[in-house]
Amino acid sequence: MLKNLKHIISNLVKVLLVSLIGGAVTAPAVRSWYNTLNKPMFNPPDWAFSLAWTILFILMAISAYLVNKRAQDKETSDRAIRIYDAQLFLNLLWSILFFGLRSPLLAFIDVIFLWCAIVYTIKAFHKIYTPSAILLIPYILWVTFAVILNLYIVLLN
Repeated sequence: MLKNLKHIISNLVKVLLVSLIGGAVTAPAVRSWYNTLNKPMFNPPDWAFSLAWTILFILMAISAYLVNKRAQDKETSDRAIRIYDAQLFLNLLWSILFFGLRSPLLAFIDVIFLWCAIVYTIKAFHKIYTPSAILLIPYILWVTFAVILNLYIVLLN
């Protein structure tokens, strides 16, 4: 039980930190610089991003928790979680590059790596517990959309 609680807390803390730091970098730029960019007609309203990311971060934390809980051995679990942590880092880096440095081009390069890291995470999680991988499907779909949106923003600006 204590091990489960540790995994629940650590996974929630990770996504919460990424969310808080990313949000702190994003919020000021959304109110100013981001509104000046040319965006494609399929760009969602600002509120949709926070709603989507809240849901995705919850799914990601649950997914990682289930991998920790279901892994047959610590080495397999640790490897999968390292991949997961790498994609979390790339996720945060995107906010820093796009909103903090105001560089859609660097963010686009990062989101390609992020997309690959998510695919790799899904594969690693699938080997341990299929429902964990399935919980990440909305994430890869959203990031696929983000790749397209980011590319359009680069091209339009």
